[in-house]
Amino acid sequence: MKHRLFTIAAGLALACGSVAVAQASVDTSPKPGGVYRLKPGIYVARDIGCAAPPNAAIRLYDGKGIGTAHTSACKAKVRKRRGNTYTADQSCIDAGSGPGPRFVQRQQVVVRDALTFTQVIGKNRTTYRYCPVSELPPGLRNVL
Repeated sequence: MKHRLFTIAAGLALACGSVAVAQASVDTSPKPGGVYRLKPGIYVARDIGCAAPPNAAIRLYDGKGIGTAHTSACKAKVRKRRGNTYTADQSCIDAGSGPGPRFVQRQQVVVRDALTFTQVIGKNRTTYRYCPVSELPPGLRNVL
């Protein structure tokens, strides 16, 4: 009987421990939303890992627009929406931080789901996927 109680107690301890682990990994980042209904955060080109992406493969979605490592304060103005495809004029400051000239660029954004989008600018078409904060290098973890 003692062995059976010990087994039940050990099982409960394991179950409680796994619950604590699940609670510790709860996603506290912002929910999907904004102009494109994407989850705010860092996105990288589909075939690039989140741990050490090159600047050219990084996109930042803050709910207002999609920025790069070399732009800031991006604001998209949707001109047309057809289903999950948006045609927008996006205005950004042409500097990763600090002052710089503002420019406007026409883009098409196709939202596959809240964590994946394809950005089309001119003839360039790239698909990006969301990177969880825990998978990003330290320098990108506090961007939002």
